[in-house]
Amino acid sequence: MPRAADRPSSRPAAAARRRTGTASQDYLRRILTAKVYDVAIETPLQRAPSLSQRLGNEVLLKREDEQPVFSFKLRGAYNKMAHLPREALKRGVICASAGNHAQGVALSAARLGCKAVIVMPVTTPQVKVDAVRQLGGQVVLEGESYSDAYLHAKQLEAAKGLTFVHPFDDPDVIAGQGTIAMEILRQHPGRLDAVFVAIGGGGLISGVAAYLKAVRPEVQVIGVQTTDSDAMVRSVRAGRRVQLHDVGLFSDGTAVKLVGEETFRMTRELVDDFVVVDTDAVCAAIKDVFQDTRRIVEPAGALGVAAVKQWVQEKKAKGQTFVAITCGANMNFDRLRFVAERAEFGEQREALFAVSIPEERGSFRRFCEAVGPRSVTEFNYRIADPKVAHVFVGIAIGERAEADKLERTFTRQGFATVNLTDNEMAKEHVRHMVGGRSPLAVDEQLFRFVFPERPGALMRFLSAMHPDWNISLFHYRNQGADYGRILVGLQVPKADRRGLKRFLDGLGYPFVEETDNPVYRGFLR
Repeated sequence: MPRAADRPSSRPAAAARRRTGTASQDYLRRILTAKVYDVAIETPLQRAPSLSQRLGNEVLLKREDEQPVFSFKLRGAYNKMAHLPREALKRGVICASAGNHAQGVALSAARLGCKAVIVMPVTTPQVKVDAVRQLGGQVVLEGESYSDAYLHAKQLEAAKGLTFVHPFDDPDVIAGQGTIAMEILRQHPGRLDAVFVAIGGGGLISGVAAYLKAVRPEVQVIGVQTTDSDAMVRSVRAGRRVQLHDVGLFSDGTAVKLVGEETFRMTRELVDDFVVVDTDAVCAAIKDVFQDTRRIVEPAGALGVAAVKQWVQEKKAKGQTFVAITCGANMNFDRLRFVAERAEFGEQREALFAVSIPEERGSFRRFCEAVGPRSVTEFNYRIADPKVAHVFVGIAIGERAEADKLERTFTRQGFATVNLTDNEMAKEHVRHMVGGRSPLAVDEQLFRFVFPERPGALMRFLSAMHPDWNISLFHYRNQGADYGRILVGLQVPKADRRGLKRFLDGLGYPFVEETDNPVYRGFLR
């Protein structure tokens, strides 16, 4: 028999079976008799082929994003309301929600013929607010987070005689969510190593864990939270419920300051382990789900996938079978810009650098040669010093270690370099602020080019330039299209304006001169 130190870090199946008792059996009964399918559907358990191949493990997605309200929350809300006395339904119900539970309550109320008042944080994505109103819910916006909305909803409950439908800390709600696990085991009776579940208040993971540990206790249940909304992880570690002062709002569906009493008890008793992921990892997971399903899930819906990737990397897992619950797809369209920007960092496929280059002839080209065949994803430069050029550059990489290797390469070439790949301020703000006016940009002419996105396009541009001309401004960002849009400032002697025309015509790249553009004159001239 192996010594304790030699055993795997996950709890053995025997210990998991010992943890299941009367409470789990009660929840098993509740789940088996839950009333969810009047409104909810049995969602597919779908293999993620690209992700599975890349990770060397079978990754299955439980597609709760395909529910009528694009979230699992419908299950628990309807199960709770379907068990209410007729008198309570007649008076109406109230809930607090960041959006998905709200839609579940609103749809359930419409199906059961009762009034629903929904208190939502003011930070809730507009797509969720609009969806609740379209379902007939009366929306009240209050507070910065779920916890703030909850307090206001409890006040309205007492004042108006409504019945509160809790989004997570209620046995009937928990049981409704537990039907997801029942479906998973029915759809996949074979080998199953772990199920990864996003945690906000804890209703979903409590229901899933209650069923799995009662029926197949050897299957690990792994909870997932974000680094800035990890109330459940902190609570389990502390042995008591811990209330967060602030929560991150990117994953608004899991932005809960204080988890429930019942969900804390069940999570502490039944959940095997936890994974905490950051925003970049979530953005990369949203992209992973899209590539395998052509569906864009919301941040909370991608937590399970982000955790599977992190788990495989940390545990060196091979040949195992994992389920990630894609628990929601209520995403604001305008948030996609941020997701696409940060996904490259989450995939560890882009590195950022601040590089100092001598302000002398040929140094820009020499730097490009140091980059080599790698794709440049971003390039920001504005002439600011007569001796040194400060460049903000992004470069495509295959893994995080390449960023450090590139930093050493640039340094060996004589370019002072700062690796900004993990610098939040650089990723979030500075990349969009590089530039400005420069007293050194004398006789500058500004051109907007369209370059083909292929290796060598930039070098062709630099090679065709006259050696006496100077690049005073350069801005480029890869947008994932076949053509890149580049803004270039050129300092060309007045005597060589004809040469500039021959250069532009011979280059073959579409361009527009922007020297007289009022935006240029207002902010860059």
